[in-house]
Amino acid sequence: MFAQVIPGLIVGFREGLEAFLIIGIMLQYLNKIEKPELKKYVSRGLMTGIAGSLVFGLILWGITRLVGQAGGAVAKLWESGASFLALIFISTFIYWMMKHGKTIVDDIQSDVRNKLSSTGLFALATIMVMREGAEITLFAFTSVDKQIYTMGIFAGVIIAAVLAYLVNRSLVKVKLSLIFNITLVYLILQAAYMLGYSIHEFLSALKSLGRLSGDNILLIRLFNLSGTILDHKTGALGIPLNILVGWYSKPEIVQFTVQHAYISGSFVIWKKFRNLSNTTENGKGLRKLPAS
Repeated sequence: MFAQVIPGLIVGFREGLEAFLIIGIMLQYLNKIEKPELKKYVSRGLMTGIAGSLVFGLILWGITRLVGQAGGAVAKLWESGASFLALIFISTFIYWMMKHGKTIVDDIQSDVRNKLSSTGLFALATIMVMREGAEITLFAFTSVDKQIYTMGIFAGVIIAAVLAYLVNRSLVKVKLSLIFNITLVYLILQAAYMLGYSIHEFLSALKSLGRLSGDNILLIRLFNLSGTILDHKTGALGIPLNILVGWYSKPEIVQFTVQHAYISGSFVIWKKFRNLSNTTENGKGLRKLPAS
C-alpha cells in the first residue's frame, strides 16, 4: 500500500509546493513595495483556490461514480475520453512550467504589479492556486486506486506547505530549481502514462462494442509480460517501474508508440525552452527561480 501512495504524494508535493511558493512570492513582494494591507486579499485568494479545487474534485468524483455504474464499454469510453481531456489540461500546465520555470519570480512579481488592487490580487491568487489544484485533481481522477492516491496527495500537500513556510521564512535552504526539475520529469512521465491509458481504454471499449475484432492490428501488443516480475500490477519490479516511469507490462503497439512519442516530444520542447532561457539570461541577466 505504501508504494501505491507514492504517485499521489509526489504530485501533491510538487503542485502544492509550487502553489504555496507562488503565494509566498506574492506576499513577500507586497512587503517589499510597502503594501502589506493588500496581503489579506492574497490569503483570501489562496483559500478560495483551495476550496475551488476541492469542489472541482468532488464534481469529477460524482460524475465518475455515476458513469461507473453503467460499467462495460460506457465506463471504458468515459475513462478514455476523460483521461484524454485531462491530459490536454495537464499538458498546458506542464508547458507553462517549462516556459516560466526559470523566471517564475519575475513573472509573478510582474503580475502583481499589473494587478495591484484588492480584486486583482484576489483573482490572481485564486487562479494560481486553482491551476495547481486542478492539476492535482486531474491526476487523482485518472488514477486506478483513487482512495489511496488521494491519501498520498494530502500527505504531499501537507509536506509542501511545511517546506514552503520554512523556505519563505528563510529557515531552511533547499535547491528549489532541482526539486522542480525532478518533479517536472515525473509529471511528464505520468502524463504520458495517462495518454497511453486513454488509448488502451478506448481500444478496449471498441473491442467490447464489437467495433474491433480480437485480431485487429490496433490490438496487437508489442509485448506481454503479465505474470512476470515486470507485471505492472503484481511484479516486484513492475510495480515500482509503473509508479516511477509509467511502465505498462502489456501495451498495444499504438499505445506504446504514442506514449513514448509524448515523452520524447516533451523533453525536446523543454530543452528548447532551457536553451532559450539560458541565452536570455546571458544577454539580459534575468532572475531565476531562487535556490532557497
